[in-house]
Amino acid sequence: MSERSRIRAARHAAEKNGVSSAIQRTTRQSPYKMRLVIDQIRGKDVNEALGLLRFSKKHAAKQIEKVLNSAVANAEFKSREGNESIDVDTLYIKHAIVNEGPALRRFMPAAQGRATPIRKRTSHVEIVLDAREEKLRAARSARGAERSTAEGAKSSGSKR
Repeated sequence: MSERSRIRAARHAAEKNGVSSAIQRTTRQSPYKMRLVIDQIRGKDVNEALGLLRFSKKHAAKQIEKVLNSAVANAEFKSREGNESIDVDTLYIKHAIVNEGPALRRFMPAAQGRATPIRKRTSHVEIVLDAREEKLRAARSARGAERSTAEGAKSSGSKR
């Protein structure tokens, strides 16, 4: 079995387990520039990631935001199709990767009648979402409340 078939089979198996994904192929931006943005959102909640992407100055953020919105829509459609309820606030980015796509080969005129090759690189963006359990979410919010009360106690004690 080829590597591409193995990857596709793994993605289909993951989708059967309640995971949603979206892929955008041949995005007209180099993978290096796309990876700078996707590294910022990997592992974050969907709402937090969308906020980061919306206010990012990078052009790659717009492309990645489209893929993320598509993955969320796929998750909603899948839950609606299976008569299940899904809370978008519990979704997080489980797997986000940017691979290199086919490079467009162009030539630029150079000195003395020569031609210099130019490679216009493209990328494949893949985002996989999963739902966090409510226990983890509740524990995280409880930890956040503890931190805020601890910080409040520290700040009130240091003002003497």
